[in-house]
Amino acid sequence: MSRTRNTRASRLATAGVAATTATLLAAALSPAAHADPRPTRSTAIAHAAQALVQHATALGLTSAEGTTVRDVIVDKNGAQHVRYDRTYRELPVLGGDFVVHLKADGAYRGADRATRSRISLASIVPAVSAPKAADLAVNALRAANLGDPLKQVKARPELVVDALHGTPKLAWRTNAVGKDSLGNPVARTVLTDARSGAQIDAWDSIETAAGDGKSLYSGTVPLQTTQSGSAYNLTDPTRGNTYTGDAANKTDLCIFGICISRAPSTVFTDADNHWGTGTTADRSSAAVDAQYGTNETWDYYKNVHGRNGIAGDGKGSYNRVHYGNSYNNAFWDDSCFCMTYGDGDGTTFGPLVALDVAGHEMTHGVTSKTAALTYSGESGGLNEATSDILGTLVEWYANNSSDPGDYLIGEKIVRSGFGKTALRYMDQPSKDGSSADYWSSSVGNLDVHYSSGVANHFAYLLAEGSGAKTINGVSYNSPTYNGSTVTGIGRDKLGAIWYRALTVYMTSSTNYAGARTATLNAARDLYGAGSTEYNAVAAAWSAVNVN
Repeated sequence: MSRTRNTRASRLATAGVAATTATLLAAALSPAAHADPRPTRSTAIAHAAQALVQHATALGLTSAEGTTVRDVIVDKNGAQHVRYDRTYRELPVLGGDFVVHLKADGAYRGADRATRSRISLASIVPAVSAPKAADLAVNALRAANLGDPLKQVKARPELVVDALHGTPKLAWRTNAVGKDSLGNPVARTVLTDARSGAQIDAWDSIETAAGDGKSLYSGTVPLQTTQSGSAYNLTDPTRGNTYTGDAANKTDLCIFGICISRAPSTVFTDADNHWGTGTTADRSSAAVDAQYGTNETWDYYKNVHGRNGIAGDGKGSYNRVHYGNSYNNAFWDDSCFCMTYGDGDGTTFGPLVALDVAGHEMTHGVTSKTAALTYSGESGGLNEATSDILGTLVEWYANNSSDPGDYLIGEKIVRSGFGKTALRYMDQPSKDGSSADYWSSSVGNLDVHYSSGVANHFAYLLAEGSGAKTINGVSYNSPTYNGSTVTGIGRDKLGAIWYRALTVYMTSSTNYAGARTATLNAARDLYGAGSTEYNAVAAAWSAVNVN
């Protein structure tokens, strides 16, 4: 008997499924089947408006208050969330915002409110005047910038109701803006009690914006910028307010290290936060390269070596591009804590804003704040080599397909008139026609850009080893002075050893013999005396005749 009932039920269920399937198939084939069943934005707003009327008391709304819709979200299941801003007697209410939550059918489900304080003011006439509020905000802006003599300072007060800080009160919300001594934008919002003039709160109001730029050498790259009004400035607040400015093809006037006048560094601005065209026809394209190079160098030192900024103090440097006319150089200047890039003459060099050049120049800043290697003799060669070595590691760190990592210095900026494919070659420095592959007693008499070859060669051997090989599509063939075969330990360990040697052991007078000792000490600290890494350092120095 039970089997009979189960069989009958099964047949009924099967028949029901067939009927349901047929109904669903017919519905799926109808034009209305693909319409989104969720409420529209306007429907959600209508539902929320009805909820405001029905639940005004719970939401703290009175006849003196008005509401405006800020945002609407409709979930996949049809639930609706409508966000409101509030006014009180037509004044904006800070902390008056709330979100109304509705079910799929529009029924009220609840609300989230920024504040539950009831708003009731005896008067909306301030005792503190608008000009007084502006002065107070400007003073607060100056104080926040540690007394920097700000320029072009302006302030705009707006009367509001402050419901964020306890009992609602009448207040001035003042936006104060200006430029610091370097031309960077600064801004602060100051909230002032409109009755007593006391400061209620204050906060920085320049917003970080994620933009992008078309560079000359590195393709389209991400940029962090600052928004100021409707425009964007090429200033990165996430990296110590590092910025890039236009030198307007002018130059500095300096005598014996004292600068009588400097080329400008007018911060680049943009309307849509998409910078450059990737060509020299747009002056901001070179600025994109310089800023990107700064970003990657900052990130390399911070993420790889734990160094927060070039000086280790979290403060950014700045760039000047378009310096001089057909200027075939780029340089770091300690006196302004800045990097400067020429446009090149177009025949020998293009604009000198390539990624490894940026890493090179910023590393001069790191050296100046650490070992301060004297810029002459063997220590000068080590100074230049430090920038080549760590600048090259910045290029590898960036992992940019438009400018892949290599052991060529400045390969992106050279033109046919230069006669070579790069400024310097780390695997065999003498390929440039002037640099030294190996140490000799006369190395210190060379220009520092050529005596650097000894350390550059050491660094390549330590990272990659000797002999012929192809790395990242580039062919290298690194010889050794003593005919030895050197096995590399990789770029990461090279960087760790050289950075520790630079920052812990090298001094202003370190020569090549001292560099050998410094890097062995660093390898001992990091990996242990007699370790594979320690022995590789010793072998690489011997391979360039530093014993």
